Formats: sequence, C-alpha cells, structure tokens
Amino acid sequence: MNSRSPPFVESGNQESNAIPLYNREPLSPASAVPTFEFYRFRFQFQALDAVDFPPGGSANMLRGACGIFLRKTAPPGLYARLFEPGRDLGPAPSGLSDWPRPFVFRAAHLDGLTAEADSFFSFDLHLFDLQQPALPHFQEAFAKWATTGIGPGRRRARLDRIESLGLNGELSFAGPCSLPLTPEIEPVEKITIHFVTPTELKSGGRLLERPQFAVLFARVRDRIATLRALFGPGPLEFDFRGMGERANSVILHRCDLAWQNAARTSSRTGQTHPLGGFTGEAEYHGVLQEFVPWLRAARWTGVGRQTVWGKGEIHILRQ
Repeated sequence: MNSRSPPFVESGNQESNAIPLYNREPLSPASAVPTFEFYRFRFQFQALDAVDFPPGGSANMLRGACGIFLRKTAPPGLYARLFEPGRDLGPAPSGLSDWPRPFVFRAAHLDGLTAEADSFFSFDLHLFDLQQPALPHFQEAFAKWATTGIGPGRRRARLDRIESLGLNGELSFAGPCSLPLTPEIEPVEKITIHFVTPTELKSGGRLLERPQFAVLFARVRDRIATLRALFGPGPLEFDFRGMGERANSVILHRCDLAWQNAARTSSRTGQTHPLGGFTGEAEYHGVLQEFVPWLRAARWTGVGRQTVWGKGEIHILRQ
C-alpha cells in the first residue's frame, strides 16, 4: 500500500488527466457495432491518519462517505441522478429491483487493510453516465475526506490525483472504455466464470444458491441494457427474448462456491443491510459465443444486488 506511481500532474490540487478527458463533447450517435461504454477512473489518496478499511466493507464505506459528501456539495438534481435515479422514473423494469445507479466502486483489495499515515492507497470508480459529466462532483466530494474524515474515528485522507484508465489498467487519453457486444466469431462451448466479490442473484423473488446461467445472463442483460439506455447512447437493439430462450439451454456443469457473510449498518437510518453473497467459480457448457461479450462487460458493471458497493464482480477465467 506504500507503492506509488509517479503523479500524472502536480499533486495537491486533485487534478488529473481525467477531468479534461471527461469533459469532451458528448458521444456521437451509436455506431453500427453495438457497444457498452464507460469511464474507468482511479482515485489516488494519501492517508493523513491511519485509515482502517473494514473486512468485506471497504466499497460500502466509500459509497456511504461519497453519498454524504455529494449531498453537501453537488446540485440536488445531480445527486438524485447518481444516488436516487428512480425518484422520477417510476417502477424499475422487470428483472431489476430498482433503477441502477450509474457508477460502481472497486475497492475489494482494501478490505481489512489499514493505510498507515503518509502511505498511499487507491480505489477505482466505474462511471456509466456518458451524458452528464459527474466526475468533477466526485472529485469535489472526495476532497472533503481531507477535512471531515470517514469511517470509525473519522480518519482523514487527501485526494492526490485522479487517473483515467483503459481496460488494461494503463493511463488512457482515448475517451471512454468501449466493449463490443456482438457475438464471438469463433464458437465458444465452455466458459468458467469467477465470482470475485460476493454475488447475490434473485429469481422469482428468491435468492439463488447456484448461479443458473439463464438467470445470470438475464441479470447481466437487464443491467447493461438499462445502464446504456438511461445513461449512454440509448437502447440496444437485440433479440433479447430469443437470447433468453437460448440461455436456457446452457448447462451449469460445475459449481464451486462459498457463501461470504457480511453486513453494514447505516449511520443515517440505523438499519442493517446484508452484504454477503457467494464467491468462487462456475463452469458452463453450451453454445455461448453470443453471451461472452455481455459477460465480459459485466466484469465492469457487476451483476446482481448492491453492485454499487462492489458486489457482483465477475471475470471470465477460461473459454
């Protein structure tokens, strides 16, 4: 946690390559190749006090602090767009318990760790809103951490810089990350999915113990399509019903999962919310080439419940 890459600009001003990049002109209309696009930002901090990250709850701690800071610093309409997108949209579409928020945190590497004073640490923010620049508001919000502190003991950290990254994790000036959603050219008959962070999938109002492929793909499809329709270039034109029917024929061949228990208590409401879910691997067999691009995209969006808190991160290990 003490390692630090050279700053991209002068540190101390919370500036970066990210702000001017993100403030470019809006995207052009959707091209002939359907894609899912998002921004990947890395927030680099220097701990002013020893900052403790709770086991299994670092992203939740960040999300809670971000909500508090943004409520104080961002315009009400922008705050609602980020944290309460369903307030003006009515009931969420079928397959989603609520309208998705246009961002997720990636901070699992901080779980259970302590950033000692003067050390550096980072986390990633994936931002799906391509229509209204929100990064400056996240920047302003997290700059408050240096004075108000967050978490137990109100420990402080200074925002050092923000970096815009590509899919490979390197600094990028190329605009948003872009993932094609067209089927693989070569046949794919077997894949292994790694559920990296606790994942909860629901079907028929019940939590699933095993990630049956049809349900997994349905949740991935609903999330990506809704994020793109609300915050990106617009709706996708796919035969979603046909894809759902074909997903039913994909077999869960092997499942090696473990349940992770965790919970959070809201400092604002006092309510306790479960943060657990299953992690591990699942192997699927079938005709999979049209589904692989969607599963790749779900690595960055998450799938299932509470994705904004870092849950539901999945990786394709083998295909």
